[in-house]
Amino acid sequence: MSGRKRPNFVREKIPCEPRLGAMSNSAFERSGGGACSGMSRRLFLRATLAGGASLLAGRAATFFAATSANDNSSFSIGGDLKINRLGFGAMRLTGEGIWGWPPDRENALKVLRRAVELGANLIDTADAYGPETDELLIAEALYPYPKGLVIATKGGNTRPGRDQWVPDGRPEYLKQCVDKSLKRLKLERIDLYQLHRVDPKVPMEDSLGALKEMQSAGKIRHIGLSEVSPEQVQRARKIVPIVTVQNRYNITDRKWDNTLSFCENEKIGFMPWAPVGGTRGMNSAALEKIANDHSVSLYQLGLAWLLHRSPVMLPIPGTSSLAHLEENMAAAKLKLSAHDWKAIDAVVSQT
Repeated sequence: MSGRKRPNFVREKIPCEPRLGAMSNSAFERSGGGACSGMSRRLFLRATLAGGASLLAGRAATFFAATSANDNSSFSIGGDLKINRLGFGAMRLTGEGIWGWPPDRENALKVLRRAVELGANLIDTADAYGPETDELLIAEALYPYPKGLVIATKGGNTRPGRDQWVPDGRPEYLKQCVDKSLKRLKLERIDLYQLHRVDPKVPMEDSLGALKEMQSAGKIRHIGLSEVSPEQVQRARKIVPIVTVQNRYNITDRKWDNTLSFCENEKIGFMPWAPVGGTRGMNSAALEKIANDHSVSLYQLGLAWLLHRSPVMLPIPGTSSLAHLEENMAAAKLKLSAHDWKAIDAVVSQT
């Protein structure tokens, strides 16, 4: 996501609003408030909402507002882990090539802490990120963990070298992965443990059987899968309950539509990785124009579209930039009319 242009909605529309949802009155006042100086967060937000029509005259379809209890902004993983649907993917916090420590370790810690402040209470990681360093960074930045924070990690993908990924689904290896992740994350139980990849050399039943043992031992709360078809999910559910699936998916790459539809029907959380395109980016002149028309970035439109696409969608955009983090999290506040979404969906269907 490096090099992308910053959107102008903050500057031109509501100077302080994207940060309001995660800021206390005291934090708001310490920031100086910018154009909102002298007003408390609560007072400013009330005034913003009350005057929304005049503030956004001529562009009423788009506005950033506090979410309500009925706007489908949350999801319960496994029926008992309630999270905000827009989470944070921590992979990009490691070194280049998802290898080693980040060049600016303190910045990585700041990004993690800010993500939680902005409302991300689902953080996704894996033992392969670094490898190991990503989990260590999360514990360093956030332990002791705030109440309600769900850390989802993964195992079963090894890293022989930079930019190399080799699945290993052997039961004995996966059990070691769970124990080591528990230690690095300073947890007694991992809320969501995902099989990072199905190893073609090992029967899925054996790999998931090992995770089921760890679940029975109280080391895992819920189990998820990654990069799988509906048929594989059905096969896995014969062994252990599956509560999430993490497949590559974004507004311009919808290869796994069939898996998403299956998850929606079964109320399984769908965590799209590369939700804003990853290293491939998102290339669509038509969508870029729509984003510009609503004074948002293409990345924000892409994240907002994912949240609109399905109530089980749990995007986990990642970044090592504080500025991009703010931009990404503000996408949860993007509100468009039904007419606008219909027009966008028509464009998406042609990409």
